[in-house]
Amino acid sequence: MVTDRGTECVLGSARDMGATSLNQNGVRTFGPFTFDPDCGELTRNGYRVRLPPQPALVLVLLTNQPGKLIGREEICRTVWGEDTHVDFEQSLNSCIRQIRSALRDDANNPKYLETVPKRGFRFLAPVAISNGNGSRPDTGVELAAGDAAAQVLTGGGKRWKILVPAAVVGLALSIGAYFYFHRAPKLTDKDTIVLADFSNSTGDAIFDDTLRTALTVSLQQSPFLSVLPDNKVAQTLQQMTLPATTKLTPEVARELCQRAGGKAYLAGSIGSLGSEFVLGLKAINCQNGDLLAQEQVTAASKEKVLGALGEAAARLRGELGESLTSVQKFDVPLYHATTSSLEALKAYSLGNKINDEKGLVAALPYELRAIELDPNFAMGYRAVGGIYLSLGESGRASEYLTKAFQLREHATQRERLTITANYYEFVTGELDKSIQTFQQQMAEYPREPIAYDDFSFAFAAKGQYEKAAEVARQGILDDPQYSGNYINLADYDLSLQRLEESRQVIHEAQAQKIEDYGIHVHLYRLAFLESDSAAMAKQQQWFVGKPEYEQFGLGLESDTEAYEGHLSKSRELTKLAVDSALRADQKENAVSYSASAALQEVAYGNISEARRSAAEALKMAAAPAIQGDVVEAVLALAMAGDAARAESLAKDLGKRFPVDTQMQSLWLPAVRAQLALNRRDPAAALNALSVASPIELGSTILGETCLYHLYVRGDAYLASGQGKAAVAEFQKILDHRGIIGNCWTGALARLGVARANALQSRNSQGADADAARLRALAAYKDFLTRWKDADPNIPILKQAKAEYAKLQ
Repeated sequence: MVTDRGTECVLGSARDMGATSLNQNGVRTFGPFTFDPDCGELTRNGYRVRLPPQPALVLVLLTNQPGKLIGREEICRTVWGEDTHVDFEQSLNSCIRQIRSALRDDANNPKYLETVPKRGFRFLAPVAISNGNGSRPDTGVELAAGDAAAQVLTGGGKRWKILVPAAVVGLALSIGAYFYFHRAPKLTDKDTIVLADFSNSTGDAIFDDTLRTALTVSLQQSPFLSVLPDNKVAQTLQQMTLPATTKLTPEVARELCQRAGGKAYLAGSIGSLGSEFVLGLKAINCQNGDLLAQEQVTAASKEKVLGALGEAAARLRGELGESLTSVQKFDVPLYHATTSSLEALKAYSLGNKINDEKGLVAALPYELRAIELDPNFAMGYRAVGGIYLSLGESGRASEYLTKAFQLREHATQRERLTITANYYEFVTGELDKSIQTFQQQMAEYPREPIAYDDFSFAFAAKGQYEKAAEVARQGILDDPQYSGNYINLADYDLSLQRLEESRQVIHEAQAQKIEDYGIHVHLYRLAFLESDSAAMAKQQQWFVGKPEYEQFGLGLESDTEAYEGHLSKSRELTKLAVDSALRADQKENAVSYSASAALQEVAYGNISEARRSAAEALKMAAAPAIQGDVVEAVLALAMAGDAARAESLAKDLGKRFPVDTQMQSLWLPAVRAQLALNRRDPAAALNALSVASPIELGSTILGETCLYHLYVRGDAYLASGQGKAAVAEFQKILDHRGIIGNCWTGALARLGVARANALQSRNSQGADADAARLRALAAYKDFLTRWKDADPNIPILKQAKAEYAKLQ
């Protein structure tokens, strides 16, 4: 029988069954926790934490004397009683584990509960005990699932008066604890879960989409759980013949989960209770409908909803099988990991949703709005930076990625690693640091398709295309629906001269119903390398009528016309590309088109036109802060003989990018070498580029690389009279057509080979001279045949014809 004590909330103690009395008066506060022994209620930052009765009694004893070592025997006598005959060691260890779980404490690095081996335990944190008599609501004790014995012992606010032997009670508790902590995990790290849309009965639209995004962020902190990405959700809805905008009700989410091969779906709800909000989470097996786990929390106000949701999500992770150590290590509060502004989070959520439905350009205003609403929203800055990177706007991307890096502590561990790696890769250019950060990210979060994308690009930027391809291929295996890794792998195969493999990768992407402008850029490049004009025209047509992408098609066509010597046509297309980029508010792409045109013009001998294009590029770039785009204009000025301006700009770039791998190893040495050639000092030019850099074949943020530094080095060898060495440099360009694509260096490298062989012929005698002359004639003929329809007034073409005639 139990004695009714009305509404009094009393946990009771084992001493009611004969042990020495436990002093349990007063509410205890330590760290973010509040513990009421009378109710057995433990809260963290105002949110209830699950703690069964027996561990609660142990916690009473430990917090009675903080800082003091409490022996194992004393705990046994006080909590269990001397007449209790149970497996005391197992029961106590179980209680200690449950306390640590509730406090999120680490046994190896304890903050609250220290184990003194073979002796006992010590509560480390200072404890404030309040003896106030203010009334409290009778909430009762929240019981752990499966703790049947605890349900017998609790009486809805009534003191325990159990008329059964203490041994039976202790045994029941220990058995319940044993089965709770030895239960099979609900999920494994191989399982995928689907997040349904929240059921919102509050009438406040601010929670629509926002809470699902917040829950995604919270769960994605976990290396254990795998949340089905939104792009896969959209694709699965398409397979279900449902629009991408379909609301993910529990019914839809369950079918979607089954089709996507998931294990469970997670349904969330929010409702209002007076001024408070009640949030619920349920994890349900999508195959048989069984309830796997559930949590319910209350938030005192709208501002505390995100905090409450994060608390519930963290507990749910543990219930679904994630280890306590993992939950503790990867659990940043939601308001800290995302934003405290529900309005900012809603804008961010809408941006993600629209990105999946309409693309990057349409999503950009929403992501910009998110960081306007909360200037400390790290994830928002990273999202904006990522969009600008994808659109080729590297300077703008750098601005937002830098801000994200500065705010990286306001993010989850997963997001923090992404932000850091992107900062090193795309802002400072420290490729080795970027690779190291990605390696850490892959170790902690091996199922991260976007990370594989950027990770592989870091290897490609160093010219390590085999490693880059390996990483991209692993990313495809991890997520066959993510487009970035397909496009990257196809590009790496091209760079390795594996054209057929590259084509097959694109076919695999198309088989997954992936549609991305990068696929069409790649197919155009592949068609160019195979001299398939019909296939090039087909891909070119795809860009027509798409304002956000037409500039890329115009830029490709412009480069092809220049490659074939149709310079006047190339100029027209460049102007159209620049105008298209400006209309799309992508000024940096416009700068890139003008800077690239300047290099083409100066290489072909049109000095005044080159200076004009370079000046236009630099004028559009408010300051020389866009590394690749502006440095092309700087190199063009150096080649055009504007030494003072080129040298000044190069020094500025050196100061702005002091640790940038490519800037310091490739771009600036090429500029310095060209300036030395202008001074007729080929020895200094070769000194600037004397040692072949291990990254000299690396791709750049601009896309395909033209290998300008190799071209300048070839010219330096020509100027120094070293024909054989010059042939090797120009031939290196021709041997890597998959890297240079339709860049003008591929066309003029043929002329470079001709000139280098002619030089060898002049510097040799007898048979060697004759052989070199024949090679030179063949190379000249090859170049002139390819340029038979070129604009006749191109200066370098006139020079080539004169040189060929003289050699015959």
